[in-house]
Amino acid sequence: MDPDIAMVSSHDRRDDPLAELDRALRSRPRTIPPRWLYDDRGSELFDEITRLPEYYQTEAERRILATHAAMLAEVTGATTVIELGSGTSDKTRTLLDAFVAHGEIERFSPLDVSEATLLYAADVLNQRYPDLVVEPVVGDFTRHLARLPRGGTRLVAFLGGTIGNFYLEERRAFLGALADVLEPGDWLALGVDLVKPVDRVLAAYDDSRGVTDAFIRNALAHINRELDADFDLGNFEYVPLWDGREHRVDMRLRAGEPARAHIGRLGIDIDVEPGEELRVEISTKFVPGDLAAELEDAGFGNVEFLTDDPDDPDFGLALARRR
Repeated sequence: MDPDIAMVSSHDRRDDPLAELDRALRSRPRTIPPRWLYDDRGSELFDEITRLPEYYQTEAERRILATHAAMLAEVTGATTVIELGSGTSDKTRTLLDAFVAHGEIERFSPLDVSEATLLYAADVLNQRYPDLVVEPVVGDFTRHLARLPRGGTRLVAFLGGTIGNFYLEERRAFLGALADVLEPGDWLALGVDLVKPVDRVLAAYDDSRGVTDAFIRNALAHINRELDADFDLGNFEYVPLWDGREHRVDMRLRAGEPARAHIGRLGIDIDVEPGEELRVEISTKFVPGDLAAELEDAGFGNVEFLTDDPDDPDFGLALARRR
């Protein structure tokens, strides 16, 4: 590891992903916590998804960052930029270029569950910004917010529309927890996918190359490998569904045949019925006014929405200041 790269690992005895998975698989309907999507292979697949032509979010958000990064650096005056769920920090480099040029930033701290991905990204960033302290944190942003670096004025970037992967009550709890670890005057830049025609949304989650299918299915592959399990991946069909009431895509795996899966490390057997669905992930789409109200309730103020196209926006970036 480069000596200029400081790695922080996050461990919490209260954090028990096995117990969480056990509860999720015993519940009805059965679910798989989204953390099982993001092993090293899952991170690779998601990075590939962001480059698909159907997946409009990445380029739309990149346009917002390219247009407004200098303004974000000036308005926030952040000395530390933190990215939650950073992956390869590809888009964030547009943001960092502007912050480095502005001259106040001292530190960048990406947080992600994949240590291998973090180390790769940190090495690239350290070469690109030799005077910037890169301080990666290995952890889950739903559990390890207390490990975020402190000091100075902080901007937390939570990009890619990932906030849409939370159910409503989870989202409110997360925003409240994030506000709790920030100080008054710190900032949040929150990327959100906006409500738009359903066919365009669904196409982004059912790509012609089957990369999203492989990504969702990888949750079972991850469980098989890590937990001595034997889910038959070929018995499941990837099914993306649209929930119009909640404005979200619901990504599921539907069983074709009756099957029993043994999960060795949990010491349980799961009997799956034909047509039974495992709920893996959701992706909510937002109306700016509704999200601004949620941010206000959580403890953020001065909410401003930036979009990729003022006349026909696909994506938004909410900039908010901790009150």
